[in-house]
Amino acid sequence: MKNPWTTLFIEDIYENPWIKLEQHQVLNPAGGKGIYGKVHFKNKAIGIVALDQEMNTWLVGQYRYTLNEWSWEIPEGGGPLHIDVLDSAKRELKEETGLEAEKWTMILRAHLSNSVSDEEGFVFLAEGLKEGKQNLEATEADMKVWKLPFKDAYQMVLDGKITDSLSVMGILKVALMQRA
Repeated sequence: MKNPWTTLFIEDIYENPWIKLEQHQVLNPAGGKGIYGKVHFKNKAIGIVALDQEMNTWLVGQYRYTLNEWSWEIPEGGGPLHIDVLDSAKRELKEETGLEAEKWTMILRAHLSNSVSDEEGFVFLAEGLKEGKQNLEATEADMKVWKLPFKDAYQMVLDGKITDSLSVMGILKVALMQRA
């Protein structure tokens, strides 16, 4: 489909190693002038639902500065744009939980907030797990790891106790896959 928007001018507002904020002067689909803010992400969002033979999964919890609250999530992080998303998923799972998996399945691709950003996310199902040692980053020093039955993580999504978008999508997708 043809793009109905016309970009007149793009101004870089702010940039750091993870994001770039742009302001676009545009003509909207009706022909009117306007502005559009765009957050460009310099990494892909990567999430992993890890499942063992007994249908246990692993969540990681940490205090999220942007939310000013604690958050339980599936293991996740940023994958550099030039690195294969599966390689990034393997690194994130090992880093945050110490787990390695024999079997990897990409279960979804999503745009996480497409009205203001170009952030693209991927969630993998990791199976055939082997436990090992974590390798946390400095920003993850307060991270807790929780092994629990998958059905309990699913219930946490239903109860609104897990609100992170990749985690909600990934857990719901695995729950649907289990019913198929």
